[in-house]
Amino acid sequence: GEVMAKSLVTAFHQPAERAVIDRLIAQLAEIEPVEAPAVEGSPIAGKTIVFTGTLEHMTRAEAKARAEAMGAKVSSSVSAKTDLVVAGPGAGSKLAKATQLGVQVIDEQEWLKLIGEA
Repeated sequence: GEVMAKSLVTAFHQPAERAVIDRLIAQLAEIEPVEAPAVEGSPIAGKTIVFTGTLEHMTRAEAKARAEAMGAKVSSSVSAKTDLVVAGPGAGSKLAKATQLGVQVIDEQEWLKLIGEA
C-alpha cells in the first residue's frame, strides 16, 4: 500500500535506479511482435480470423489456439484486413460489420470442417 508507493517514488528519484529502469524500457521498445509461422497445407495459414457469438463445440480460447497453431492470426475486431469471421449464435456487431465489408462468414460447423475436426 502506502509504504510500497513511497518506496517506488524514492526509487524513481535515485539516478542509479532510474538508469536501470530506462535501460529496461529501451529493451522493451526493441521487442517486435512475432508473426505466426505459416503451416504448410493449412487452409487458414496467413489468414486473419475473428470469432464472434457463442461457440458450442470449443471455447473461444481453444478456437484461438487451434487457429494460431494452424498459422492464422486471430483478431478481436473485424476490419478490411479480416479474411474470415466464424459466427456462432448471438453474433452481433462483428457479424454486421463483416457483412458490410464483404468478409467471408462461416458458422461453427463450417469452421470445424475447415480445421479438420468435423
